[in-house]
Amino acid sequence: MASTNPDNVQTANSFSVLFVCLGNICRSPAAEGVFRYLVKERSLDSKFYIDSAGTINYHEGGPADPRMRAAAKGRGVEITSISRPIRPSDFRDFDLILAMDKQNREDILEAFERWRHRETLPADADKKVRLMCSYCKKHDETEVPDPYYGGPQGFEKVLDLLEDACESLLESIVAEDSRILDS
Repeated sequence: MASTNPDNVQTANSFSVLFVCLGNICRSPAAEGVFRYLVKERSLDSKFYIDSAGTINYHEGGPADPRMRAAAKGRGVEITSISRPIRPSDFRDFDLILAMDKQNREDILEAFERWRHRETLPADADKKVRLMCSYCKKHDETEVPDPYYGGPQGFEKVLDLLEDACESLLESIVAEDSRILDS
């Protein structure tokens, strides 16, 4: 029987994914929740380390937006993450860093450029940073829109995009990473 990773502990044979948006209260916690749900549904908990962060620290220590938590819960997805900003160690600790939009991606790469001169970071860590929607198969959007200032339909749209991207992301990782296939 495979061991489970109920506490989301990073191990040498886990694939680590970090989802990043601006404040880490809407999009990235939702992506974390959706991806965690899909991983658990396939009994792959022990094979993944999943987290989310923001490019700013305004909401650090706070829960996800209640509107996003409610919309996700309506789909059976629990969002339990606590907001935190991205940090230099994320470039060492994560195999993949997924930005919700182009500005988030730029901010992540700018942070990497600042930090790599002060920290010991992998030289090619910038290659870990990709856009979330690059994994979408059913949607043509290139960015996950920020639903913060919109109505309920914005949160639903974000979840539609994230479900699409996360399903494709999981398929891609399972197909390409030997750590997932090896027990």
